[in-house]
Amino acid sequence: MSKTLDMSKSVHDLAQEFPEFTQVMVDLGFTDIAKPAALNTVGRVMTVPRGCSIKGIGLDDAVRAFEAAGFTVIGASKQDTPSAHENPSESETSAPLGTKVEGLDEAGRAKLLESYIARLSSGESLENVRADFVANFSDVDAGEIARAEQGLIEGGAKIDDVQRLCDVHSALFHGATREEKIANAEEAVMGSLTQGAGDLNTRFLTNLPGHPMHVFSLENRAISEQIARTRAALGTPTAAEELRTLSQLGIHYAKKGDLLYPVLKVRHGYSGPSDVMWGVDDEIRAELRALLGAREQDEAWRERAEKVLTRADEMVYKEANILLPLCAQNFSGDEWLQMYADLKGYDLCLIEDAGTWGAGEEYCEKRAAAAGEGADNKPVSADEVVLPTGSMTRTQLDAMLNTIPLEITFVDDSDINRYWNDDGEKKLFKRPSSALGREVWSCHPPKVQQMVRHVIATLKSGEQDSVDIWMEKEGEPVLVRYMAVRDRKGSYVGTMEVVQRMGFARDHFKA
Repeated sequence: MSKTLDMSKSVHDLAQEFPEFTQVMVDLGFTDIAKPAALNTVGRVMTVPRGCSIKGIGLDDAVRAFEAAGFTVIGASKQDTPSAHENPSESETSAPLGTKVEGLDEAGRAKLLESYIARLSSGESLENVRADFVANFSDVDAGEIARAEQGLIEGGAKIDDVQRLCDVHSALFHGATREEKIANAEEAVMGSLTQGAGDLNTRFLTNLPGHPMHVFSLENRAISEQIARTRAALGTPTAAEELRTLSQLGIHYAKKGDLLYPVLKVRHGYSGPSDVMWGVDDEIRAELRALLGAREQDEAWRERAEKVLTRADEMVYKEANILLPLCAQNFSGDEWLQMYADLKGYDLCLIEDAGTWGAGEEYCEKRAAAAGEGADNKPVSADEVVLPTGSMTRTQLDAMLNTIPLEITFVDDSDINRYWNDDGEKKLFKRPSSALGREVWSCHPPKVQQMVRHVIATLKSGEQDSVDIWMEKEGEPVLVRYMAVRDRKGSYVGTMEVVQRMGFARDHFKA
């Protein structure tokens, strides 16, 4: 008996109607159709003609394959079907763009979000995917977006691929998150009460003077304003000057890399921002440096500048509507207090002042007092640290280590950050207190994690006793030396990182 295959129906419906349909699709190259999650999400709004268009598979080839399997094919005439390089319109499919998928639970919605990213990666237009997104996620929150991105990575997607898609995310989600709707409705303050405690927390913290959320929000807004000034200056004599000012966003990005991304990943289980946004931050900074180092500001230079400005602008959006709300929903009061203290070691980015947080100041005063007192508030002068060659009080040892003109960090044999000296001065490499007790890898952006792992592995194995890395920081040469720390029997007990400014040596030999 002839089986009539109507290609205007969705892939999901055809697979339900004809069990053998799935194998033909797999043979044609549509391997994802064999996955129930993909079939039940994107399969509900995808037709064979649209799939052929996205995959670059000839529709005639698909028709012949189905006919060979005993099907009579209808709904696939040339005039009704786009070519492999065109996007189908709503009139060409009974599953038009903007179709809502019914009956999905949270796991199903997460899979649907992942399918949108996969469709973009396959070459489908942003406009098509955006239409389906708006239909199905008119009230998506930041946590759901982050979980979907994280699901891609945990499912085996390459981080580099997700990073390339990251710039599409903000355009895809633009205008759709609950946080942005609240921000754009200042006149309806009472209306925000219906949006949930997480949204109220975001609004409250970003308006609390001196609070870390307030600092990040003010700087993010200043970066957005500088992007606009830089874009307006392209093609004029002041373009490079405005771009140089914008490059200060590196200060802001460094704070995210030290204080936000690792805490979200290690303490709260959100690896997406750390694995994806952190990498994009680094790419933006690198491109700004390259543009500022270019000899000519020709048309190609201006095109590159426009692209990096767009990337930076999209990062402003993602931070305001995904990253910061995610932090507000998850970070504890103690974590914010700790971060407030850590922020004192960083410069402000493109703003003059962010105010003072009273609770944060009290925390800093108590922490400073605790550094010189024991748990029972008695001086620790009687609390000696006894070593084979002498003894010192904790106060003396702390003061001595902080007097050494080096930035010292100790990582134990399990690769956990255990100690760094801190003389109260701003350091070349910031070390937030939230990183103590954490694996050293989580303190580095994705692109250098593998290098750090390799260095420590060679020190552990005894292949090397030290590794030197030279670089330029703040206009002077800097030596970063990693050294294996071994006990008196030669057993590895950890790695010490020592950072030394070498400008004094350069200046001495120049004299």
